[in-house]
Amino acid sequence: MTTEPDGPLADFHAVVPAGGAGTRLWPLSRAGHPKFLLDLTGSGRSLIQATWDRLAPLAQSIVVVTGAAHARTVAEQLVDLPAGDLLAEPSPRDSAAAIGLAAAVLHRRHPDAIIGSFAADHIVRDEVAFRAAVAEAVVTARAGYVVTLGIEPTHPSTAFGYVQLGAPLDLPGAPSACAVERFVEKPDAATAAVYLAGGKHRWNAGMFVASAAVMLEQLRENRPALHDGLIEIAAAWDTPSRQEVLERVWPTLEKVAIDYAVAEPAADAGRVAVVPAALGWDDVGDFASLAALLEGDGPVRVLGPDALVHTSDTTGVLVPGAGRLVAVVGLEDVVVVDTPDALLVTTRERAQQVKAIVEALKSSGRDSLT
Repeated sequence: MTTEPDGPLADFHAVVPAGGAGTRLWPLSRAGHPKFLLDLTGSGRSLIQATWDRLAPLAQSIVVVTGAAHARTVAEQLVDLPAGDLLAEPSPRDSAAAIGLAAAVLHRRHPDAIIGSFAADHIVRDEVAFRAAVAEAVVTARAGYVVTLGIEPTHPSTAFGYVQLGAPLDLPGAPSACAVERFVEKPDAATAAVYLAGGKHRWNAGMFVASAAVMLEQLRENRPALHDGLIEIAAAWDTPSRQEVLERVWPTLEKVAIDYAVAEPAADAGRVAVVPAALGWDDVGDFASLAALLEGDGPVRVLGPDALVHTSDTTGVLVPGAGRLVAVVGLEDVVVVDTPDALLVTTRERAQQVKAIVEALKSSGRDSLT
């Protein structure tokens, strides 16, 4: 791994897509106040604020792409974010449109920009390793690659996609960079165990670094209509016609993930590299992963005031969010989340199934709870 940079990286601009409702963290995370706006670690900073803190020392600028419904709250939480660097989407069009718009806007402002896309709702415990990995990724991106950070797996997870390492690229300044052999969809448990044992696979966390020009080139080759729409919007972004063009063109854009629109086709063409990294990374995908993040030595992890929790012969994670006492006796690996309008009780083993509650509530017309 290259050494940690001692200041902002030349021509590097960070992009933070801030979307998704985090339905597996219901009832904490809601459509109107999703997980990236929450402090899920007890640090006093929300996930998007922690993402900002992590990127600010590295980037010349940070552009945040979020839904129009969340733009005001994002601006309130990120007090140093210039208004022109907050890109508000009128409606969700998936990650290719969000990241592509940021790439197009930044390319107009800074033709030599190297962009790095980092989700607003991820956890990185080893920030020194993160900065070193991003520095390598920027060097690799300058060589014309689309670069992904490949997260060293800590267990045979079936919740993440994987990237298979190919041959080393032997790039000066990026000693860890390798070619990408292929991207792999989320595997079953047996396959994930083989990947972990083999040492040639890394988790695909969706962290991409590339020159804005290369990103747009890949979009033009693989999704030309999407590319052309984003270029039209970007041309108007810093002008008085922004809103008119955005409202007219944005709804016509294809909904597609950046993995399918750029990463996988570019990998097939030999244009994708990976920088392996051990970052202490987590996407806080459910209450099981949240429990592992919270500090404490005892059998119970608490997000909120300890004084509002009383347990006996209990293990798990408790969230006293309604201002009243939560008492649990004799339950193992329990998850209890108490909010003013909803109470969740489940187990860490069933944490992934919480999403089904949100789907059921929507189907029954109880959108106010989602």
